[in-house]
Amino acid sequence: MAAPQHEQTARNRILNAARDLFAAHGFHQSAMAELASAAQVSVGQIYRLFKGKEDIIEAIVASDAHDREAIILSLQARLNAGEISIEQTFELLLLEMMDNPHEALYFDILAEGFRNARVGGTIADMCARLRKSLGAFACVANPALSGEALKGAEEVILACLFGLGHRSLSVPAISAQRTAKRAASMIVAALRSMD
Repeated sequence: MAAPQHEQTARNRILNAARDLFAAHGFHQSAMAELASAAQVSVGQIYRLFKGKEDIIEAIVASDAHDREAIILSLQARLNAGEISIEQTFELLLLEMMDNPHEALYFDILAEGFRNARVGGTIADMCARLRKSLGAFACVANPALSGEALKGAEEVILACLFGLGHRSLSVPAISAQRTAKRAASMIVAALRSMD
């Protein structure tokens, strides 16, 4: 029983160290020896748990997707319980996306998704699951949404999440909190105006 627990601990240390290292130096510029040192494991241990950097990137995407899904489920439960409005739901979701200490890493991962079909597939799977939840939120704002209008709403909301998740390079003029509040209001107003 201790061996699987030890492997999971080592795996988590590798993923956490990879996030920091890949964000600071880039995916391709980071050596496995650097990663092993940062994670306090051997290079052999990395290769016992992952086939290579591609597997590490896929594991990071899968882990982050799992974390986002948990956040979305929590927001859905709070919305359904009447604790928060649909505007607050979008605001909290947008704030979560903007609170990204590894923003540079995600640019690298997105670029790798274009070069590497496996990584691209992992990202596409994550987006498909996100669309389903975003569609449910869109229907709370406008229960009449269906078909192509609903699919379009999902795409626009997903684009807002991606864009605001990478806003630091644009040197924003207002805080993340104010941006999230205004963006949430605009998203809900747009959804309510759709036929």
